[in-house]
This record gives sequence, C-alpha cells and structure tokens, in this order.
Amino acid sequence: MNLPIRPRRNRQSPALRGLVRETRLHPEQFIYPLFLSGSSADEPIASMPGCQRWSLDGLVSEATAAFAEGIRSVVLFPRIDDTLKTPRAEEAINPDGLIPTAIRTLKHALPDLAVITDIALDPYNSDGHDGLVAPNGTILNDETVAILCNQALTHARAGADVVSPSDMMDGRVGAIRSALDSHGFTSTAILSYTAKYASACYGPFRGALDSAPRAGDKKTYQMDPANAREALREAALDEAEGADILMVKPAGPYLDIIHALRAATPLPIAAYQVSGEYLMIRSAAAAGWLDEKKMILESLTGIHRAGADMILTYFARQAARWLLND
Repeated sequence: MNLPIRPRRNRQSPALRGLVRETRLHPEQFIYPLFLSGSSADEPIASMPGCQRWSLDGLVSEATAAFAEGIRSVVLFPRIDDTLKTPRAEEAINPDGLIPTAIRTLKHALPDLAVITDIALDPYNSDGHDGLVAPNGTILNDETVAILCNQALTHARAGADVVSPSDMMDGRVGAIRSALDSHGFTSTAILSYTAKYASACYGPFRGALDSAPRAGDKKTYQMDPANAREALREAALDEAEGADILMVKPAGPYLDIIHALRAATPLPIAAYQVSGEYLMIRSAAAAGWLDEKKMILESLTGIHRAGADMILTYFARQAARWLLND
C-alpha cells in the first residue's frame, strides 16, 4: 500500500508512545476522600471494601502515608453519631465537632497538606437531606444556605484550606464567599459541586456515612442525569458567585459534562469518581473479570482526558504508587 501517512509509526515502541502521549496522570492531581468516625478505632466500611472510617490517629497516619506518595490534598467526610443528628443539623456548626477537630489535627501534623471539607447538612440532619426539611417535605433553600455559611466559617476557623459545598442549593456559593470574606477568610477557596447529578452511584457512600434520606429523594436539588445544558447554567452561576474550582459528580458517566465545562470556563475543573464507580471496579477485579490496575488507571486517564484538572478518587493511593513506580 502506498500510504505516506501511517499513524501507527508513532505507536511502535514504549519510548515513542511516551513522546506523543497527550494525557498524563500525576499523584498531585488526586484528592483523596477520607471518612471519619468519632471512634477511637478505625472501622472497615462494609459498603466500600478496602475503605475505612478513620479515627483521628488513623486519619493522620493515612494522610501522612498518602502525602509521602505524592498526594497533596484530602477531602473529609464525617459519620456523625445518630444522637447528634437533629432536624436543624446544629452539629454542623459545632466548633469542637468531628470535622473541625480533624482539620486542626491534620494541619498540625501536615501543614503543607491541602485540607478540603464538605459543606452540606446530610451527615448532621436527622432527615438525611442536604438541606433543612419543611413539614410538607420541601427542602428549604434559603434557610439551608444560612446554616451552610456558618458551617463554612466553622471549618475556615479550624484551618480548612478549601470548603466544598455539595448541597446544590441555589445561591450558596455567593453567600459562602460573602460570609468568608466578611470574616477575614479571603484566602479560603471554594470548590463547588457545580454539576452534582441525582445518580444511582452514591449508594455505597451513603452507607459509609449513614446519610441516606429518611424519606423522599434528592431530585429537587441534585441535577437530572438527562440534562447537560443545565450544567453550563450552574457553572456560569458558580463562577459569577466566586467559586474557585468547579466540580462534576459523578465522573465516569458524565465525561461529556466534564468536557463541556472545560470548554466553557477558565476555572479549574474537578471530577469525583464516586463510591459506585469505585465499587464496580473493585468488585469486578475481585471476581477476576478485569485487571484492577489497568482498569483504575484507564478510568482515571479518561476522566483527566475529558478535561478534569483534579480527580477525587478512593483509588488515590493505589494509583499514586503505580504511577511513581512505573
């Protein structure tokens, strides 16, 4: 065949493939989600094999090991004891609560670690929703945002580098930015869950935190999985309100949304490879149906290739070790 153009020429050896590789993963791109419990001992999570709810000592040990492997950022999620959950989620703004205590502990042990915290009420709300619930079942937007602002301030005072509202209430990014700035926390960044979809992939996570809704669902505030243009609207609003980073959640089923936001905004884009994605890969690998290492790295590469600058993933430490060793 007389072919002057042969794309396969660039694939002939590992060295050539490395030269032309367009997407490269690095451990610094990973944000490592860490679950916390108020217990003095670490607890395995039944719904997420391989993951733990960490005690404070275990949290420091795990974050230190991750930092040594090149992971510079973690995000914290608490499992709150049922006795502390109330309809108005007062524990969310307790300055001596689990998350503020964990922030102070981590920043003391690892000053250069970026500590990100979740801003939402579902771990603290006895109704299991991200917002306050009216007697008729309506999720209250503005009343919820007022509490989220206080929650963000509580975390900022404890030393959080980034607060990350995951609730999907309208106007919460601007309100949180205003609250932080007016109290002197102008350097505290906001990583907004901009396009958080009402996905079927969250089940194992809710098991880890015992945060499933007691009634109803989250479809009046989380986005419809059928919608894409709506994500652009949410991104424009969050950017205008002062978000520093925008997030898409989940990651794998929403690569088109990641790509669309990457094209629409100059802000950094984060993507969350959520618990259901984690469990599907972990379960299939445990059954011998696929190669775990290859599947994890391929999935993360796909998320990065779609446009994500950073990835929240439970595979962060495994992937970091593989990348460094390879």
